[in-house]
Amino acid sequence: MLMEQWLAQLIQNHNYWVYVIVAAASFFEGPILAMVCGVLYKLGLVPFTPIYIALMIGDLFGDTFWYCIGYYFGHPFIKRFGKYFSLTESAVASVTRIFHKYQNSILLISKMTMGLGFALVTLVTAGIVKIPFKRYISLNIVGQFFWTAFLMVVGYFLGNLYLQINGVLGALFVAAIIVVFFVGLVGWGKYMKEKMSKAVQ
Repeated sequence: MLMEQWLAQLIQNHNYWVYVIVAAASFFEGPILAMVCGVLYKLGLVPFTPIYIALMIGDLFGDTFWYCIGYYFGHPFIKRFGKYFSLTESAVASVTRIFHKYQNSILLISKMTMGLGFALVTLVTAGIVKIPFKRYISLNIVGQFFWTAFLMVVGYFLGNLYLQINGVLGALFVAAIIVVFFVGLVGWGKYMKEKMSKAVQ
């Protein structure tokens, strides 16, 4: 309970900064943060709409950033810096083939399946193949709307578990479930990646 009171006081005193930090953090790790925010919402520590919008803005800013990397720097960036971001020419070639076959639907599907196991490559490739930005961001907004809501709902139900167990043990249990759920999503994304890669070969 002391931790909840401390968080409530912190958020109440610095609510705007909390939203800015959430938006910035979701640029790097949106899924886990969205589930955590779902837990906080269940506990009554954050309002739904502002935190939901902050999560979406941060994630969409990341989408825009990587699209611009692909659009303006493309293959030279991959050759020089790709190894630091698990970006390879072969991965880009695979995603390019998927784009040609599935066209714009790949962006919507990718957003809601952890990027089919290669989210960053999908975003960068969208820029490389010059998907019109208006279409690109529109599809990502639609996908983000449902994806963020889904993750917050997962966190909301984990908040129920926390309330039942409570204390440090409850916090650790919820954190463990979030990690396991995230790992499961990554595994599902990789499975989907293999399926789609075989489909376009």
